[in-house]
Amino acid sequence: MIATFPSLHALFGAFLIATIFLNTYPEFVLATSHHGSVTRHYKFDIRLVNVTRLCHTKSVVTVNGKFPGPQIVVREGDRLVVKVVNHVPNNISLHWHGVRQLGSGWSDGQSYVYNFTIVGQRGTLFWHAHFSWLRATVYGPLILLPRHNESYPFQKPYKEVPILFGEWWNADPEAVIAQALQTGGGPNVSDAYTINGLPGPLYNCSKDTYKLKVKPGKTYLLRLINAALNDELFFSIANHTLIIVEADASYIKPFKSNTILLGPGQTTNVLLKTKPYYPNATFFMLAKPYFTGQGTFDNSTVAASMNNESFALPTIALLQQHFFGKANNGVWLMHCHFDVHLSWGLRMAWIVEDGKLPNQKLPPPPKDLPKC
Repeated sequence: MIATFPSLHALFGAFLIATIFLNTYPEFVLATSHHGSVTRHYKFDIRLVNVTRLCHTKSVVTVNGKFPGPQIVVREGDRLVVKVVNHVPNNISLHWHGVRQLGSGWSDGQSYVYNFTIVGQRGTLFWHAHFSWLRATVYGPLILLPRHNESYPFQKPYKEVPILFGEWWNADPEAVIAQALQTGGGPNVSDAYTINGLPGPLYNCSKDTYKLKVKPGKTYLLRLINAALNDELFFSIANHTLIIVEADASYIKPFKSNTILLGPGQTTNVLLKTKPYYPNATFFMLAKPYFTGQGTFDNSTVAASMNNESFALPTIALLQQHFFGKANNGVWLMHCHFDVHLSWGLRMAWIVEDGKLPNQKLPPPPKDLPKC
């Protein structure tokens, strides 16, 4: 057990305790099958809802009124179709983080319908907003299961649990980054870190703690997702050892560790074997940011760059900007996943030219692509 805890923003936690059941995210999913393949349909409504954390209530952008957003579950080989309807004044786009978009660059987001197939990937990824700092509240797990006739290359878990790390600002994150860009200083840090949207008991005026009910002597698969905007996070569970089995939707050779480190946007699966006999025991799940120094800023314009250049985004989609100038296999945005660095310009366009084979060529734009 942990005897004392600092009450600083540098640490946050949640109980691993036998008091309540894991919250799940039931969503209406329509699955259709054609010659063995499955198409899974989801509906995402972008809405403003009031959320209270740390005794502060504010209106936040969400998907289907949930913070964090709904869980998507597909199998390798499935086709995923997500219809997005925007009911808020903010511009928004969604990013399917880590998904290999093979020949689906056009359809990934055009006409507010995302349409792609999961190829050669199994494990845990996530989806999030990709406009300004909206992903502070617009994000959720993307679970990639093996095909029906395949099993995990490790011990079958008793239960699978998504664990999402995030950040909470009492202020509007959009106002936070807008002020930083105007002054040239670093943005104000978040007021709390969260586990599955809840700050835990170590913050002032925090009434919400994520609690997970577990059974003794069972093996759980924890699907860890660092959805925090600007921090690498260390994670551990008191008096337990984790077995890391997957990283960013790729199986790895399993290894044991008491602590793991996840950068922003990184995901991993770990096996947790609970203690065989600890009656009425409580164990903390804890995460703490990696930070090596204090930042200082003056009142001037600051920019990060790649190759001494800051990339200015075009006013239309990158692929659309490039396609009508020359034929190519795709244009992709490569950027730092610290959102503050992305806001400062640490990004670039990655152009992949057509190959010689038919399946290595970019298809033409869809007929319903909005015109400039």
